Amino acid sequence: MNFRNLISFIFLFLILGLVQILFLKNLALFGVAFCFIYLIGILILPLQIQTVPLLLISFFVGLMVDVFYDTMGLHAAAVTFLAFLRPHWLKFLKPNGGYDDTSNPTIQEMGTGWFLSYSLPLVFGFCLVFFFADQWGTGGFLSVINKSLFSSIFTVVLAIIVQLLFFKRRRGI
Repeated sequence: MNFRNLISFIFLFLILGLVQILFLKNLALFGVAFCFIYLIGILILPLQIQTVPLLLISFFVGLMVDVFYDTMGLHAAAVTFLAFLRPHWLKFLKPNGGYDDTSNPTIQEMGTGWFLSYSLPLVFGFCLVFFFADQWGTGGFLSVINKSLFSSIFTVVLAIIVQLLFFKRRRGI
């Protein structure tokens, strides 16, 4: 990763974090679907990033959101869990020829079907950890599953819309 890409990822994390904190903090569709748009930053980090830096970046991004949400580490724990699962899930989805070393897991580079199969289970795992920790002992199992399912669908749909609207398209040869 060169310096230009590093600066662009830092800028992306700042923008996504600000959007999450300022606009999406109180957004809940029908009281069950919450949006965690800042997860796009973790999901589209380069494929060649090592596990330890990925875990540290995820933890600090989650901690940044926790400071403004006053959730005492829920986001940090859930995003770190997502970052822990990400390399294993990428190995599971690995094509026969392997991944290109310079590619990022975005819609523009991998396609919409691959991005859905990549992001939806990871975001669902994030939501499960988040809502289980959030409703520890107070909510029912079905309530956690319901919120996790609809929040992950809402987050992934919004992530696809954001990528289609704001990310650069790949140029053909």
